[in-house]
Amino acid sequence: MLEYNLPRYLPSAEELPDSDETPVDNELQELIPGLLKAILLILWAERMDWLFAIDMGIYYHPDKPPIVPDGFLSLRVERFYDEELRPSYVLWDENVVPIFVLEVVSQNYRKEYTTKLDEYEALGVLYYVIYSSRRRRKPHLEVHKLVNGKYELQQGNPVWLPEISLGIGCERGNYCGVTREWMYWYDELGQRYLTPSEQIKQEAQHARQETQRAEQAEQRVQQLTEQLRALGINPDNLG
Repeated sequence: MLEYNLPRYLPSAEELPDSDETPVDNELQELIPGLLKAILLILWAERMDWLFAIDMGIYYHPDKPPIVPDGFLSLRVERFYDEELRPSYVLWDENVVPIFVLEVVSQNYRKEYTTKLDEYEALGVLYYVIYSSRRRRKPHLEVHKLVNGKYELQQGNPVWLPEISLGIGCERGNYCGVTREWMYWYDELGQRYLTPSEQIKQEAQHARQETQRAEQAEQRVQQLTEQLRALGINPDNLG
């Protein structure tokens, strides 16, 4: 997994600080990864082998501070390992490097395109995603894929991530009552997956359509019954 010499004694997640106590400086740093997680909770509701964490520390060495991305995804891990949930993500306990890491660039630049890129590359994160809506001449979304130990920038929006069986991209939409550009998951055909509120509205619309069809069917039965009675036929005697 990682090539370094660890001390003999390794603390557990419960013994390590669960935060670097650095507050987010933009609400989007919580809302954008929060939307991605909310969609996954619907898409992968039956799966118990994944974790999407928001602002959670990733410990790679007990004597070094954790790396704290805005969001990250790990596969083939326990979704929950006890009712208290994870206080942090400890690599020597999990034995799985996150496959996807997200950084949302805010007003205070935090070296997302330099130092953090090098850190995630060294850690072995397969996909490092950077989002910045403030960029004017470059794409808001950058997806870097680890190829032969070095990150290569992927082209397109959305970008298909075959190892995750999802695409990642951004487009204008509404979430939490805010209309702006948001990040979403996509299928292999480039179709965006619905947000929880969109899915609720879609299911409500389907329910209304089903009710309308049932009402129309009942009306047709009543009309047929009246026509039969008009012809002197008792529909109750029809077997």
